[in-house]
Amino acid sequence: MSATAAAFRATVAAAGFVLDVPVIGAAEAAERVLAHWADGAELRALPDGRWLLVLAEPVEARADRAPGLPVRRLPGGGLAAVGAEGAPVPTGRLVLPVAGAVTTLPIAELPPLDPSDWLDPAGLTLHRLAPVGAVAEPAPVVEDLPRPARPDLRAAAGVGARSERARRLTEAAPPGGGRRVRLPGLSRAARWFGRLRLPRWGDGSGPVAFTAAAVLIVVVAVFLVVRFAQLIVDRGFHPGGVLLAVAVTALLARGSWAARGTSAGTAGTGGSAARPAGGRPVRTRRPLLRGLLARLVVRSPAGRLVHGRHARYLRELTRAFEQRRWDDALRDALRLAGESRPTEQGWLSLGLPRRFAGALRPTPVTGGPAGVSPMSGPTVQQHLAGLYRQAATALEREGRIDEAAFVLADLLDAPAEAVALLDRHGRTAQAAELAEGRGLAADLVVRLWWRAGERARAVRTAHRRAAFADAVERLSADDPGAGRELRAAWVEHCRAGGDRLGAVEAAWPDEELRPSVAADLRDAVALGGPARGRALAHLLALGAGEATRALALAVLEDAGDDTGTTDDTGTTDDTDDAGATDAGRGRATGRSALAGALAGLPGADPANDRELATAALRAVVRDGGFGGAGGSGAPLDQRTETALFEQLARRADPLVAADLPRPRRPARPTADAGHEWAFVDRPGTLPVLDAARLESGLLLVACGQAGVRLLGPDGRVKARWDVPADELVLADHGGAALLVARYGQVREISRLDLGTRAVRYWGTLRVRGLVPSFDGRQLLTRDEEGIAVLDTLAARPTVVWRELGGEQRPVGPLVRTPTSCASVVASRLPGGGVLTELWRWDQPGWELRSRTALDADLLGEGTALLATGRLLTGQPDPARGGTTLRWSTDREPVERLVDGVAPAGPVVDGEHWALTLAPAADGTVRVHTGTASEAEPPRTLLLPNATAAGQPGAGLPAVGLRHHGGALTFWHRSGRVLATTADGSAVLANLRVTTG
Repeated sequence: MSATAAAFRATVAAAGFVLDVPVIGAAEAAERVLAHWADGAELRALPDGRWLLVLAEPVEARADRAPGLPVRRLPGGGLAAVGAEGAPVPTGRLVLPVAGAVTTLPIAELPPLDPSDWLDPAGLTLHRLAPVGAVAEPAPVVEDLPRPARPDLRAAAGVGARSERARRLTEAAPPGGGRRVRLPGLSRAARWFGRLRLPRWGDGSGPVAFTAAAVLIVVVAVFLVVRFAQLIVDRGFHPGGVLLAVAVTALLARGSWAARGTSAGTAGTGGSAARPAGGRPVRTRRPLLRGLLARLVVRSPAGRLVHGRHARYLRELTRAFEQRRWDDALRDALRLAGESRPTEQGWLSLGLPRRFAGALRPTPVTGGPAGVSPMSGPTVQQHLAGLYRQAATALEREGRIDEAAFVLADLLDAPAEAVALLDRHGRTAQAAELAEGRGLAADLVVRLWWRAGERARAVRTAHRRAAFADAVERLSADDPGAGRELRAAWVEHCRAGGDRLGAVEAAWPDEELRPSVAADLRDAVALGGPARGRALAHLLALGAGEATRALALAVLEDAGDDTGTTDDTGTTDDTDDAGATDAGRGRATGRSALAGALAGLPGADPANDRELATAALRAVVRDGGFGGAGGSGAPLDQRTETALFEQLARRADPLVAADLPRPRRPARPTADAGHEWAFVDRPGTLPVLDAARLESGLLLVACGQAGVRLLGPDGRVKARWDVPADELVLADHGGAALLVARYGQVREISRLDLGTRAVRYWGTLRVRGLVPSFDGRQLLTRDEEGIAVLDTLAARPTVVWRELGGEQRPVGPLVRTPTSCASVVASRLPGGGVLTELWRWDQPGWELRSRTALDADLLGEGTALLATGRLLTGQPDPARGGTTLRWSTDREPVERLVDGVAPAGPVVDGEHWALTLAPAADGTVRVHTGTASEAEPPRTLLLPNATAAGQPGAGLPAVGLRHHGGALTFWHRSGRVLATTADGSAVLANLRVTTG
């Protein structure tokens, strides 16, 4: 046996290995490298494709069982493969047999390989470690407010400045004062009067105001002289009449010549009320006595001067338009105001109508009726409208598109026609800016921005104004390809927000996009409950396999746990039997949702579809109808249920369909006002700071620094996240939640995807309060400036909308529903007072719907705001042994006395409230709960052994309340959770939270 063969069979101290990658493959070679990898090891590529692995420390290895050809370190410091040892090798060299010959290679010149490039971190949860007890400093919030659209068609059309004569006729007086009038031909008294600072009248026509004032003073002076002479003659002088006449004269001369202000509605980035840059609302003041002086002047001989002045202007303007002197005509033309509301009456103004010279912008709040003049009659309006329309047609024919759009939008006040004109001539971006600035239909704005290439702006506008569906339909009618692209953007928008079923509903009308939502459907199945039922029906319609069919049959036959969970990570001990009182309700709602979805979505396989339709028909008869297939547990009406049942019957086995009776609805249980539900009698071992029952029947529980748990109705732990959380902010669609850790006014927020069970850190904020629900993307907060809307899908906290600010501040927490938002707002008045109002907005577009004045005395401690816009106050009444609940708003307040004294006011969520009473002698706490309707008697909950829990609860309500997914969840810091139906007729879960 040769020495070389002996070396191969011996055990050697290997300093590394040469791996024959061309023979064993890269995957196997990488696995062998990782098995021997340690800090300090090196991996390099050899010229023939093999790899050299240099170990951090030599290892004992048999040459015939080594992962590769062993390499030994020789006395000279170099490396040599087994079988190529010989003379000493200098450091940094490798001796290697290649094709029967020995080759020496410099190790440093070999290309290095990095094993970390083989690792795929996708799907791994990133945990950012921080010192215990330390709070990250809040990062600056990024302001990304939407840019207000302020198109200037005058500049775009190249229309120059006004002529001097037109400026004199139409220019308004400077704000806060009038113009100095000097007429040298008058007497000394007239010159003295002419030096007065006259406030502007109507549009600032100083000479007309002077004429009217002069005529009036002459009339009043004559009246006073005659009256004084009569008093002397009659010897019955009474100064009261003279003083009254003088006072009336001064009042008319000082106050009736001017409108005391105008309203300037601003588009703003979130301002709902009209207000200037300072943030203070502008109040419209009408001229005193509604233009009485102007009417007197029109009826006097001076009225001829006014009419003649207007007639000359009309003749010259008409001549300029007819001669097509467009520059002069457009510079001197006046805007025709839009129609006022029937309830508004304008005052009479002797000046020419004010020219619209500002930038175009939406004006959501008008300043009241505009002044009218002798030019405001229908004849003059029709004449000017005819001139302008002829001009617009002629300008378009000449190719002067900007000027034509200016005439339509600025002069005729017809922005929709101007938008159509610009779009027709390829000015899409300009048309979109004008449409958005003038507040035209949201679907039109979205379509125009999309076609203009501003796709992010189009998506943002569609989300803010809930216009995706209309915009897609409108764009698809004009351009099917662009419509499909916008629909795909809609799908991605829903998917990013965690709304899986929303993404499916957006994509489903387009058959080419249906396969792209298969992953969303699988995530929706994992959510459980109604989402699982609807997702299974869509998967079957896409032709899913045997596993999906079997799962759908199991759901319809009520087999197994329909909570969308797999492995348990732990269990709780001593769960009360009431915890499973209605544990099957989550499976029942999932079954009803599946049956309802199958009725409208036939399966791709006819045989499977018949089997599933038959099983669904049996389930509907067994359950007495489709139950909560309407979503959030809402029952369907009888006509809809009949139609769905007939659709299933037509596709089911005809023999089974013929034998099955029609479903009969079971009697709906009602909540007994005298019945009392009780929490479990023992505290848990973990504190509960927030909790919510999901539509799947699972409960999401925040346990402070102990993290977050997802529990089954019986208390079993389905999932656990070691992320501190004191508050939960749930998405309306139920697919995501924000986990909020509270450190004073600092909040650390992480986002939890309930479909994939993945958590990611989002940011740290300094805010005064959060709304406990969001739409999956935008979170409402209260900060130092007012209401700030944050985009939770941005890389860092970003403000995308603001409301209030300036002299207006929200008072107390905000109340939000998917379609509305309400807040008590305190506005500081110029005189130093405070105006308290209830503001209500439509969501998601933040359109202000109402402002109701409130009595500030009602906003003391113990007052909460309900989603209906009513204030609920709890006032202890020890003398009567109870607490007075008071519902109040713009209507007459209603009071109800409930038993027991409450140390604090009620807590509310939506239209539901809970009032916690003081503990009894045995440590039991009673809780009254009800809805916004004062006519409904409250129900009672019992919390035994509350004072024995030993859990500190300073600053927190004794019992918390959450309304989500058609259920009410009550929780206590002692570690107990109770969930009931929204009407309180049944218990859905009753458990204690432990460390198991």
